[in-house]
Amino acid sequence: MSVTTQSPAPAVDPEKAGATRLVDRVFKMRELAILLVFLVMIGITQAGNSEFLSEQGIKDLLLNATILVLVATGQALVVITRNVDLSVGSTLGISAFAAGNHLQGGGDSTVAILLAVALGVGCGLLNGALVSLGQVPALVVTLGTLYIIRGVDSIWVGSRQITASDLPDGFVDFGSGGISAVPYLALIALAVLVAVAYYLRHFGGGRELYALGSNPEAARLAGIPVRKRILAAYTACGALAGLAGALYLARFGNVDSATGNGYELTVVSAVVVGGVVFTGGSGSVYGAALGALLLTSINSVLPALGVSSVWVLAINGVLLVLAIAVDRIVALRVAKALKKRNARHG
Repeated sequence: MSVTTQSPAPAVDPEKAGATRLVDRVFKMRELAILLVFLVMIGITQAGNSEFLSEQGIKDLLLNATILVLVATGQALVVITRNVDLSVGSTLGISAFAAGNHLQGGGDSTVAILLAVALGVGCGLLNGALVSLGQVPALVVTLGTLYIIRGVDSIWVGSRQITASDLPDGFVDFGSGGISAVPYLALIALAVLVAVAYYLRHFGGGRELYALGSNPEAARLAGIPVRKRILAAYTACGALAGLAGALYLARFGNVDSATGNGYELTVVSAVVVGGVVFTGGSGSVYGAALGALLLTSINSVLPALGVSSVWVLAINGVLLVLAIAVDRIVALRVAKALKKRNARHG
């Protein structure tokens, strides 16, 4: 009778595990710092303007952040894989018009939203296919699709404009309605955010996105389907940009050929400020959402304090530069720690 013994599980390098935990703690502290800055900023504004945190004021803050949170969540998925999608603003614009055009013709609201998401998925698939299958740099690909989608949108829309009066009352009411101070649109964005964060943390496909962003070649050698994961990330990003387009229409009730112009820069800023490292492999969608909340809140805080809104872009730029500087410092410290560890192990 033969006895089968179970081989012991491979030991985990305690130093490597400790380094991983340290990096995770660093980025959690980064997100906590963003939240702290946001709360301090809101507190100072409330002290200077007692009406700022009224029920309507809170509702406006959340509504202003909703669209950017959705698009930043999708962008974070792409950036984690060490890529970028510069076409999200154009995707949002054409998806918003597609939904509005359907509603203007007497279509159903649910179908309009699904149409916007489907159009976003198509744009995401195009980007993902060119980047993953064609192996063309993401910056070049998405800059090109930015102009392609924008051009198609401009030809399709022309000089037309969809306004709230062209849309069903129920759709417009949904865009501005909510439960007390919490808008329905913010609840949708929160549900999407939690679902994406759960996927990244608890599913193998989500963890593989981080592995791919950390070291694409090592991920390929480890058997991770690199092209498939990149395609999935771009598809999800496009889908969320399409959903954001439909919610943009519900929120503002106004869409034309200029909708979404320049939005991609705000999205990238929110993601980077939120701690998602542009070189891939680190960060979380929660951080991207906090970055979006911080940037959109600045637009409300400055007028409430009597400061000219021309400072908004300058402040956003300063936050972006600071975020990049922090990422660089963290990267250098981690590299130094790894070098010391390698030296100890010969």
